[in-house]
Amino acid sequence: MFAIIGILLVFGAVLGGFLMEKGHVEVLLQPAELLIIAGAGAGTLLVANPIHILKGILGGLKGVVGGSSFKKERYLSTLKMMYQFLNKVRKEGLLSVENDVEKPGESPLFKEYPEFLKDHHAREFVCDTLRMAITGGVEPFDMDQMMDLDMEVHHHNATQPIQALSTVADSLPGLGIVAAVLGVVITMGALGGPPSEIGHKVAAALVGTFLGILLCYGVVGPLSSNMTKTAEEHNSYLHVLRVLMLSFLKGSAPMIAIEMARRAIPAHVRPTFDEMEKRCKSQSAAAEPAAAA
Repeated sequence: MFAIIGILLVFGAVLGGFLMEKGHVEVLLQPAELLIIAGAGAGTLLVANPIHILKGILGGLKGVVGGSSFKKERYLSTLKMMYQFLNKVRKEGLLSVENDVEKPGESPLFKEYPEFLKDHHAREFVCDTLRMAITGGVEPFDMDQMMDLDMEVHHHNATQPIQALSTVADSLPGLGIVAAVLGVVITMGALGGPPSEIGHKVAAALVGTFLGILLCYGVVGPLSSNMTKTAEEHNSYLHVLRVLMLSFLKGSAPMIAIEMARRAIPAHVRPTFDEMEKRCKSQSAAAEPAAAA
């Protein structure tokens, strides 16, 4: 939502300033210039990138419009889920969660947290790690190395669409110059015409440069920057899960592992210890009567 508001503010400020200087908006309405810049930009994107990166760009832009999902409530929900999971392991052993790990979509525990199941990267990160723990024979240090490698690969894949979009943003001013040069070519062919016609063609040519720069620094560039922050937020979320699981694999009690993870949460969305404890204990208190029944 804020991304849309920001883009509208960019165009509103530019057009508002143009109108304040007695400019005529119709001069800026040059469909041919926009077609050259937008079409050529889309074409370079298709030429330079395979299909999975193009899908990543679309998914990233959708995430920008929808806003961040990694808020305090998301982290509290995850900590609560893992607290339940680790308590089950502590009471019944690692083999008791084998079915949960092998088929998370059918797990009664994970089904209570659809947001976690929907995030297939986080789901596979947790389940693959715990599957290795159930198998046994892997030291915590080696497990940490596996998780670090997994995070590195995921982060690399997440940044590829961002780099592709940044490249397009960087090309837009140049494509604006291409549109402007074509406009100048048309103008040179009309030098024998009336001055008003020549002036209109020069204005249309300059609009090409204007659109290229505006789209680069006012739209595509900021969208790419926003996608970068979204990728960093997801990487931070995986890091919290990594800290939590590694702490438990080293022998820490569930609440200690949860507290270790809480302290790894970014400060602006980190819940307090009281908030975390209240959420975990209220959940476990609700689960006990159900288990007794």
